[in-house]
Amino acid sequence: MNHPLESSTTFPSIEISLSSPLTFRNAFRFPLQNRDARHDLWIGGLLALVPIFGWILNMGHRIEVVHRFHKGLYPWPAWNNLYALFKYGLVTLTGMVFYYSLGVLFLMVGVWRFGYSVIILGSILITIAVIAIPGFMTFYCREFDPHEIFNPLLALSRVGQGGKAYWKAWMIVIVALVLSFSGLLVLGIGFALTSVWFWQVAAFCFANVFTQRFKLDKENECIDF
Repeated sequence: MNHPLESSTTFPSIEISLSSPLTFRNAFRFPLQNRDARHDLWIGGLLALVPIFGWILNMGHRIEVVHRFHKGLYPWPAWNNLYALFKYGLVTLTGMVFYYSLGVLFLMVGVWRFGYSVIILGSILITIAVIAIPGFMTFYCREFDPHEIFNPLLALSRVGQGGKAYWKAWMIVIVALVLSFSGLLVLGIGFALTSVWFWQVAAFCFANVFTQRFKLDKENECIDF
């Protein structure tokens, strides 16, 4: 059965949604699949040239896109409310800082005091944070509830439940990260666009895993336009 978003006669068809199989092809093409998605990608690339502010807005954009998928809404364009996108991105950034803070603190103390064991501990904590963050991101997208963010143990438990699909998502994301550096060949500026493409690929991969694993969009699967 087609995804409900695919049957719209008003909007361009959605070939790749969060219910699509997690493959390299689907992940790489997700941000490019129709004119509206590409339009948002170009806007994101331009905003990425603005330090910090542009990155936060792009984060909020990815959250809004996943949220719309969860609610059975057409996801693009998603740049309509910059205030809301900035808020979503800032809340998420705060959560990421929270997850990284302890590891970074240990790492800094280890470097300052030349304590290799402390450096190793800090590096382990940072690695755990990297692994855990996708475990809250998709769930925050659903209802914009900050309580979904500040619970590392819950995030890690969800990562564990993601199983092999979660690690497959990481494999695709790492390849996309490497490919994104090709944008540096275009006077360096091209990296603004390819980095936004990479982050949208990453958003698709992890949202795909957790949306399907926890059936986050099931209540809206019959919604049509």
